Amino acid sequence: MAFTVKDILSIQVAPALGCTEPAAVALCAAAAASLLPEKASIEALEVRVDPNIFKNGLAVLIPGTEGLSGLDMAAALGAIGGNPAKSLEVLGEVGPEHVKQAQVLIKDGKVRLNLLADHKGLFIKVIVMAGESRAEAVVESMHDNITRMALDGVPVENSPLIAPKESSKNARAAELESWLKGLGLKHLMDLLDDLDDEDLAFLEEGLDANMKLADYGLKHGPGLGVGKTLDRLVRQRLIARDMILDARILTSAAADARMAGVNLPAMSSAGSGNHGLTAILPIKAVHKYLESDHESMLRAIGLSHIVTAFVKAFTGRLSAVCGCSVAAGAGATAGVTYLMGGNANHIADAIKNLMEDLAGIICDGAKSGCAFKLSTAAGTAVQAALFALQGVKVMETDGIIGASLEKTTQNLGALSTEGMIETDRTILKIMLEKQFSPD
Repeated sequence: MAFTVKDILSIQVAPALGCTEPAAVALCAAAAASLLPEKASIEALEVRVDPNIFKNGLAVLIPGTEGLSGLDMAAALGAIGGNPAKSLEVLGEVGPEHVKQAQVLIKDGKVRLNLLADHKGLFIKVIVMAGESRAEAVVESMHDNITRMALDGVPVENSPLIAPKESSKNARAAELESWLKGLGLKHLMDLLDDLDDEDLAFLEEGLDANMKLADYGLKHGPGLGVGKTLDRLVRQRLIARDMILDARILTSAAADARMAGVNLPAMSSAGSGNHGLTAILPIKAVHKYLESDHESMLRAIGLSHIVTAFVKAFTGRLSAVCGCSVAAGAGATAGVTYLMGGNANHIADAIKNLMEDLAGIICDGAKSGCAFKLSTAAGTAVQAALFALQGVKVMETDGIIGASLEKTTQNLGALSTEGMIETDRTILKIMLEKQFSPD
């Protein structure tokens, strides 16, 4: 089955409010709660998640909560005040009263969070209890893919929240990933020829959303304030502004805002809001240094989303490798190289340069510190493009780098899905010990 660029954008790119993992848990809880009788009072919740959802939801702040975090809080908020029809923007209508109710549930020990330590792949199950009623929902494979809903043990078949099996987003995403794995870079680039006005408008929408996060981060310095601090260092003349630094500033400022729970959606890429920031904002930063037109910038962003999806097809949606660095970073450097007039060879070399540089960065969960990693990924994406355009490229004799971009990406996928399994377990073990240690 062949796919179009429109298919890739519709499956892989979507707005998300807050970190995608807590949002997915909130969506699952909201879907379950939507089955309860009207005016039913929620009494308890049980949440079950896979290790990577657990890892990514431990420390990141939740929008609209004034600094609260945790998957138990995300589930409670989703059940009490979430709107499942808004997908990953499920918490957009949550207010202070919902937060208070969620806090009471958690304080009273009514929200139980269970780690499914041996489960492979993205999985969330939330059971919501109210009186004699027991509602449940399951999200699998993709953050917004609701595969099951049931009330009192009876499956619900006709909910609009569940996509028909014959056209489910999960099945289409799996088919898309399989299809992408068989493509070469030239074919990926050829997909840009089919971008129409509707696609360009959608790419513009994503740029606008992520720029609002960056602008907020630069103005207010939430979270660690990485972007705002870099900008301040420029103003203090301690460091010099160039396109590499501008990419770092813009991208990290947006990550600061998003990881701090600012109530603004991000346009995600390959299932991650931070991937979306990395895939889009370095290209915007570089654009102002070039004589390229606005549509070329949007097309470069389109290529970035395509390449990000291509790399993620090999590495998996969640893993021990920082996807913002190697997947969205690869997308960003492809887009930057394209915008600078590079050809397919330049783009392949740029991506290999970036992978050689960043392949060892681990994912240790979503949190404020991700702004540092996005800063690194954004700057490296621009640097890798500049080097490739100057003829600097990593040789195939080096480490995991292959003779082609496709082989390099396959090697990176093997590293991510096979080689770092124990690394992922160790990361989670460290995080769990830190969370539950009396010290």
